[in-house]
Amino acid sequence: MLFSTSRLATAALVGSGTANAALSILTKSDIRTTAATLAYDLMSYYKGNTSGQTPGILPGPPPAGDYYWWEAGAMWGTMIDYWKLTGDTSYNEVIKEALLFQVGPGEDYMPPNVTASLGNDDQGFWGMTAMLAAENNFPDPPADQPQWLALAQAVFNTQASPDRHDTTCNGGLRWQIPLSNNGYNYKNSIANGCFFNLGARLARYTSNKTYADWAEKTWDWVESVGLMDKDYNIYDGAHVEYNCTDINKAQFSYNNGVYLLGAAYMYNYTDGSQKWADRLEKLVDATLKIFFPNNVAFEVACEEHMSCTTDMLSFKGYIHRWMAVVTQIGPKSIRDKILPILETSTKAAVSTCTGEANGRTCGFKWSTGAYDGSHGAGQQMNVLGAVSSLLIGDVKPPVTNSTGGTSIGNPDAGSNSNHFNGFTEPPTTGDKAGAGILTLVILGAAIGTFGWMSTGV
Repeated sequence: MLFSTSRLATAALVGSGTANAALSILTKSDIRTTAATLAYDLMSYYKGNTSGQTPGILPGPPPAGDYYWWEAGAMWGTMIDYWKLTGDTSYNEVIKEALLFQVGPGEDYMPPNVTASLGNDDQGFWGMTAMLAAENNFPDPPADQPQWLALAQAVFNTQASPDRHDTTCNGGLRWQIPLSNNGYNYKNSIANGCFFNLGARLARYTSNKTYADWAEKTWDWVESVGLMDKDYNIYDGAHVEYNCTDINKAQFSYNNGVYLLGAAYMYNYTDGSQKWADRLEKLVDATLKIFFPNNVAFEVACEEHMSCTTDMLSFKGYIHRWMAVVTQIGPKSIRDKILPILETSTKAAVSTCTGEANGRTCGFKWSTGAYDGSHGAGQQMNVLGAVSSLLIGDVKPPVTNSTGGTSIGNPDAGSNSNHFNGFTEPPTTGDKAGAGILTLVILGAAIGTFGWMSTGV
């Protein structure tokens, strides 16, 4: 048992003077009960399994609803982790339907109806969730449907395709996929981080060195262009017209999370090589220093003044979930460093949930120890991810195709993809954003909310 229940306290759930002692993380049984409650509340935001709605997506994109396509892909990853960590199968059929409905005609998570806001990171999040399903032995789809491993390979293959890579900035993936999309001229950490992460995980799962070579190449590029500095700060991105010298130094927790998880997979794949051990340890230290002041998750770029976008409001859950997996496949020294901090942060997270007359909801500013008035799928996802991850010591590490993995792969998956070459239809106003941080918004806010950042412009 990795978490000491003697240190876990009942969470007093405070919000507008209302306490809800039903949500507790005192014992493992309490953790499962609380996680089940949070999962139910999160799924209340999902309408895709009701008549007349589209399976797989959260309400959106704006102005039709708050959520872009990518966040639903991230939510299903949260729900797969919830299933694995708690054993609750209640939502498995809904998860499976959602993941299969959104694969698109090329079976590569590029459905045409999201083209106008489709970034490499958006596609990457769905690919990482398919990879998670394979690694966790989530129930396989019917034989006539795309399989989890093949879907992850399809996403990787489309992103490794030459048409996604060019010589600007000496390499790297652009944020957006169609050249007409706002942000196509931006190369950012999250797009390349998803690709790196997926490559590292496919390398471990399949033992195919080609994936590892791509992962290594991507990490090296991110370092060489300055998106990751010598102190392991990871910055948002830069523009190709400046040869990526105008680095936007906004820092977001999901960037650190996606790289540190990938680094842990590379450490594991390379049988504990010193290079990846050093990279992982330094990145974990930087992540804890920047995003866990007082051992509680804090979204440094936007939380203080609550200037976070809907996208940003979901980042804390990913960092919790991914750091928890690092404790399974990384070195023991890192495990012992991470687990107590995740425990403290989770206590703070649960303290922001409230059971008010209009329904249970969880806030975003965990450090306050009280409900902050904010609510949404992102906030619920964050706390669910944190709470369910307390059970990480009770489950087996991610499997591979040689340690019990059942998902069927296809090394050529994605070969029939429509890569949207020559796509010229201009995106609508409501489509000009996605999982990455909208470049123009960041640059416009640099003088205000992000006045402390150097944009390099």
